[in-house]
Amino acid sequence: YGAFTSSTSASQAVTAGTVTIALGAPGPANTLNVPVAGLLPGDKVEKLVTLANTGNSDLNNVTLTTSAGATGSLLTTDVTNGLQLTIENCSVAWTGATAPYNCTGTRSTVLASGPVIAANKALNNLTSLTSAKTDNLKVTTAFPTTANNDFQGATSTIAFAFTGTQRTETTK
Repeated sequence: YGAFTSSTSASQAVTAGTVTIALGAPGPANTLNVPVAGLLPGDKVEKLVTLANTGNSDLNNVTLTTSAGATGSLLTTDVTNGLQLTIENCSVAWTGATAPYNCTGTRSTVLASGPVIAANKALNNLTSLTSAKTDNLKVTTAFPTTANNDFQGATSTIAFAFTGTQRTETTK
């Protein structure tokens, strides 16, 4: 018996993408961790932070969850008279050595004003949804003028957790 044969082969390298959302290092462009004292009704606190997509994959969305844990007080539990949170994005770095900071580029709203404590709030108008892009965020915490004497001396520590979710799956 005689038989002809033929064979061929191939190999395919496969690498999974990375999803990484990161805050900038503490410093002038990231003041989110700097404590605030002496806040009075009507005051606003502006903090800067850079949010970067340092992974190699685009994101579908970024959400923010804020919490006060065991440090909750009227500042964080009263949704009307307690602290209110707003986040804005600037297409270039915010200017100014101290608050109020200015945007010399294009300004957009990332999170409309609402109670400071919230879970899984979708953030809008982010360029960091794209791999290797960064957002220049200004986080404003406002203490409403409607807060009464019950708020005097109240203290809380607010934790910020940003979560990036991978882009929608695709066929390659």
